[in-house]
Amino acid sequence: MKDFPVFTTEYGVASLILREIPYQQTAYIHIRDSLEPEKLLEECLSFCRMCGAETVLARGHDYLEKYPLYTALWELRCAVSDLPETDACLFPVQEHTLEEFRSIYNSKIVRVPCGAWMTEKDGRELLQKGSAYFVHRGGKLLGTGIAEGDNIPWVASLVPGGGRDVVCALAHGFPGETVSLTVASSNRKALDLYEGLGFVKTKEISRFYCILHKKPKKYL
Repeated sequence: MKDFPVFTTEYGVASLILREIPYQQTAYIHIRDSLEPEKLLEECLSFCRMCGAETVLARGHDYLEKYPLYTALWELRCAVSDLPETDACLFPVQEHTLEEFRSIYNSKIVRVPCGAWMTEKDGRELLQKGSAYFVHRGGKLLGTGIAEGDNIPWVASLVPGGGRDVVCALAHGFPGETVSLTVASSNRKALDLYEGLGFVKTKEISRFYCILHKKPKKYL
């Protein structure tokens, strides 16, 4: 599904993120500039629904505050020296383990607010960057993660309590005095984990409002 970085109407300009529709039936609207946001939103919403979106989230304008808040994205930061040491080990994702990593990622991302599906192309790009990892202890897989510079954009635990070791292993595995990550305010479990490790909120990145949400059908 094609994204529209610039979606122009007589009522203003927006960006439409449609790539998640085939995977999670979700579309995103980012209002860029509008003097008539209500009408612009109507046109954007109509287009997203025509493309098959069952859930539509929007950001970028004060007008959206009339809708229910879906989630806020926060940047959290922590000094690496303040994080506990761990004996968990990092194993870089390789060609023959890429599909396993991508399968784990996509099985988890459906429960993450504003999470983006990882396509085969996305996985190949991660492989080239060398930023994707499995985290093991004594041959047991604890979880997976992505680390890029001083940022950890993805953490997944596969065993109870594994998220703590994944975060610490990723943070201690790279040079730098501080490490940052992003978390959705509605992802309470992840937020509790990060704040328990000493991460603190440094800035709110964005707010997403729920414009459309189709409840799943109930079958007898």
